[in-house]
Amino acid sequence: MKDSSHQKIARLFQRRWDSHYVAAKLRTDPLYDAVYSELKDSELPLLDLGCGLGLLAFFLREKGLSFPILGLDYDSRKAASANHAVELSKNRDLNFAHHDARNGLPEHSGNVTILDILQFFTPSELETLLALASERVAPGGKLVIRSGLKDTSWRFKITYLGDMLAKATFWMKAAPTHYPTAEDFQKILSPFGSVRILPLWGKTPFNNHLIVLERAASTASKTGAAIEVAS
Repeated sequence: MKDSSHQKIARLFQRRWDSHYVAAKLRTDPLYDAVYSELKDSELPLLDLGCGLGLLAFFLREKGLSFPILGLDYDSRKAASANHAVELSKNRDLNFAHHDARNGLPEHSGNVTILDILQFFTPSELETLLALASERVAPGGKLVIRSGLKDTSWRFKITYLGDMLAKATFWMKAAPTHYPTAEDFQKILSPFGSVRILPLWGKTPFNNHLIVLERAASTASKTGAAIEVAS
């Protein structure tokens, strides 16, 4: 996406900090192109958990994807800002709401994204959320996750420090609680379909990975599917 498109999305947000954040995030973070590549051939509706200001939804619209998107976020201020941006953009079938995923998930059948929020869940909450999200992936659909992975790398240490800084500056409402490992994702997700785990740090110093669960088109579940982990 060209810088003009980044600026177009950024101008939808009237708070100066939000606008600068959106422009910088879209320009530097490899996340949005990666999710687009996973969903570009799908027409299924998308449930975006931890949607924040709705950047993914606006990015996908700029890339020409028109399926309905419902974004949910724990921060009511961000969800309200995203809805205001929808009014300015005149995009259709974009909706955002305040919601705590610890209280369950709405009914949905399609694709699901969970981006950069799993470190705020306890191990039991994480397992419950991933199972609920996986159950809402339609046959032929995907659960696309971006998460920092706990390991012994210097990237993980910087990821932790970055999350603590986000809490200290009040950009995030909570401090990190638990970072999942690659093995956690393998164990929880593999009963639902095939799983890929790929590095997604781009030019950033963070230990971010893309985790993709894909459900077979012919069945609603695929127990014992093979797992591919790339390093």
